[in-house]
Amino acid sequence: MMALGFGTILGVGVTLIVIAVVFPQTALLSRRMAQPVFVDDLRTRLSLAGMGSVSVSAFIAVSLLVAALVGGIVHAAFDIIVLSLLAALASALSPAAIVTWRAHATRRAHRLLWPDVVDHLVSSIRSGTALPEAVAQLSEAGPDALRSSFRSFAHDYRTSASFTGALDRLKGELGDPVADRIIETLKMARDVGGTELPGVLRSLSAAIREDSGIRTEVDARQSWVRNAAKLGVAAPWLILFLLASRPEAAAAYNSPLGVTVIVVGAAVSVIAYRFMLALGRLPEERRWFR
Repeated sequence: MMALGFGTILGVGVTLIVIAVVFPQTALLSRRMAQPVFVDDLRTRLSLAGMGSVSVSAFIAVSLLVAALVGGIVHAAFDIIVLSLLAALASALSPAAIVTWRAHATRRAHRLLWPDVVDHLVSSIRSGTALPEAVAQLSEAGPDALRSSFRSFAHDYRTSASFTGALDRLKGELGDPVADRIIETLKMARDVGGTELPGVLRSLSAAIREDSGIRTEVDARQSWVRNAAKLGVAAPWLILFLLASRPEAAAAYNSPLGVTVIVVGAAVSVIAYRFMLALGRLPEERRWFR
């Protein structure tokens, strides 16, 4: 039954990958229909992690494939059903965890760059450059890490001639709360006009710099909490894998009591890990007008 289950998961994963590759036009349907929030969040994280070309369906299929492979390997090595299932579950969530970690790292790196972006916009606007062209110039004069996004904006704006639409697509590609604040400020300035935009942008730049400095300092101080949480969660499971390599331990963990011990231990590990991360994590800003 275990082999049949893993075979089914593997077959479903391979089928989803083939469908995503052979029928890419199905992605057009997803744009016409309302997507769940987690799909939009995952798509944004993939973009921030440098995997914007990977579709959500293909990513899920790969996660299921990894889960089937790791679960099969653990079952073949230890012959403990509950441990194999937990390993498969952890492996299925690992790609999403890696993508989330890379997305957060990208956001932290970009947080230091946004004040320079705002300063460049202020200089361009004060020199008489039109607002759309000032944003498009960031594809050449902006920070290196953000130039590709602004290059896409420049191409999008010149193709569609819609400043608001190009900004909305840029906001979706960047997926950053700070970028949302800047873009919504530019959209409002474009809609209502006025001469106060440089002053507003300077105030926004100062606020972003202050917030970035505080977050960087607090994040460095709280890093030991996160490292302790990771070490505390990993240590018991390493010991469990060492014990499971013995035949008599495998027989004990396949019993109802052994299954209960492993399941309760997994639940306690997840709760404790999330609690420790909550203690050491700064509250993230929410996206604006998504």
